[in-house]
Amino acid sequence: MNEFTNAERAEVLTAALPYIKRYNGKIVVVKYGGNAMVNEELKQQVMEDIVLLWLIGVKVVLVHGGGPEITEYMNKLGKKAEFVNGLRVTDKETIDIVQMVLSGKVNKTLVNLLEMKGGKAIGLSGMDGRLIEAKIKDERLGYVGEITKIHIKPVTDLLEKGYIPVVSTLGCDKQGNAYNINGDTAAAFIAGALEAERLIMMTDIAGILRDKDDPSTLIPEIDVSEIGALKESGIISGGMIPKVECCETAIGKGVKNVIIMDGRVPHAILMELLTDEGAGTMVKNAAAAK
Repeated sequence: MNEFTNAERAEVLTAALPYIKRYNGKIVVVKYGGNAMVNEELKQQVMEDIVLLWLIGVKVVLVHGGGPEITEYMNKLGKKAEFVNGLRVTDKETIDIVQMVLSGKVNKTLVNLLEMKGGKAIGLSGMDGRLIEAKIKDERLGYVGEITKIHIKPVTDLLEKGYIPVVSTLGCDKQGNAYNINGDTAAAFIAGALEAERLIMMTDIAGILRDKDDPSTLIPEIDVSEIGALKESGIISGGMIPKVECCETAIGKGVKNVIIMDGRVPHAILMELLTDEGAGTMVKNAAAAK
């Protein structure tokens, strides 16, 4: 910041004022994962963004995965990671590892970072307060869960007390079984249960591209009604399909809009929420806004 004059700094702050007013007191859910999670410098910046939003009165909920860390730990134990259609095959030993890594190491590291940046954070897993209730998604995948119900009170209680809830994406059933839950899906359901103003999904690409190999073809905004046609045309394909389906889920459950953004861009969250330009692709429901 040393290259900026005091006048320039003041101008930046006043330009952000309308956005600060818009989001003050509103709930924003951030799904955190991908390269932004394993790159230490980006991780620090994401935590700074979240604490800054919290300090200006935004009620931020951080939902995280931890796939690379889980795979790394499995490798240390000599256990090979297997995937079917992008979902981790999760046997009994693997779900124990997932629980240990996600709810232990990853979750508490993020809580600690937020605290070090000046925030107040408390970590939860989807098993705490039965936040994420689930059932077996597919017998071939083992302990991979399909969400059946969200009990959102643990999150709202923390928000009311002024904390940043940090949620690891584990679920459980009434028999006490733990389940590995897809992070994007969990974030969509949690944001829906909170009727969040916005869900931000951090990924490793710029957003929805007309040409997947050309970042300059970013589509800045789409309506949910356009998703079917974009799938048919092949613009939404491959790994983007489940992400966009999570956007549909979130909006269908009451989220105002969803952003798919590149988490590798420094301070992308602040650019999205506090500037005219924004970042990534916004998925919205024009019909609901009328």
